Amino acid sequence: MTLIDGYLTGNHHRLPAGAGAGQCSEAFSALFDPTTFRHIERLGIGPGWRCWEVGAGGFSVVSWLAKRVGPTGRVLATDTDISWQTSAARPPVEVRKHDVGTDQPPAGGFDLVHARLVLDRVPDRESALRSMIRALRPGGRLLIEEADPALQPLACPDEHGPAEQLANRLRRALLTERGTDLAYGRGLPRLLRAAGLRQVEADAYFPLASPACAALETATIQHARASLTSAGLATESDITDHLANITTEPLDLATAPLISTWAKKL
Repeated sequence: MTLIDGYLTGNHHRLPAGAGAGQCSEAFSALFDPTTFRHIERLGIGPGWRCWEVGAGGFSVVSWLAKRVGPTGRVLATDTDISWQTSAARPPVEVRKHDVGTDQPPAGGFDLVHARLVLDRVPDRESALRSMIRALRPGGRLLIEEADPALQPLACPDEHGPAEQLANRLRRALLTERGTDLAYGRGLPRLLRAAGLRQVEADAYFPLASPACAALETATIQHARASLTSAGLATESDITDHLANITTEPLDLATAPLISTWAKKL
């Protein structure tokens, strides 16, 4: 199991039913949607825009985009698993099964291509980036958002007692399990410049002490419980105590920083 597959920084919707995906979906939306929306607003989205939401995983961002582009616009939502689509999409939204790392990019010349917490789990990231850039029209905008756990690897940055120490020990165990690039997010500005994009900018959002952080931590630890104990990285007592601390102690829990990088295609 990787940390991405285990909720903390990635595509919770790809987990098995019953693994807490619904709880995590709400937590991810609460934590990151406002930041995503702020960046897209800054890029100038308006009526008639054509948008590609890569690795959508749900409707929170897709619905927001649809309201901004209106009936004359288009929002294409793609993912390798579209089981989250429980009813037929209505214009301007289209949902399509698609693998950004291996499939050809959709045609249409998009004004905006957005991917949040997607590339870190794609085996061929370079191919995925090229695909998204090819899908942009000249002057189109790319917004990529990825986590950077190496930048802030602690569950409780304010480690002042045994409960915080236990939380941080379990977070380090999760990072040990992860097995992917912990510092990928910070390299996005360099990668987009190397791909020929211009007006490259980035910022980082660091959630701390939010109820959504606690919900995400609970779901993550519950999902990782068997993996952590079987690998000898934590005991059942460690995990039981930590889950209890989340509900009884005033833990100021954090997630990994989200690095948002945006650029323009000439």
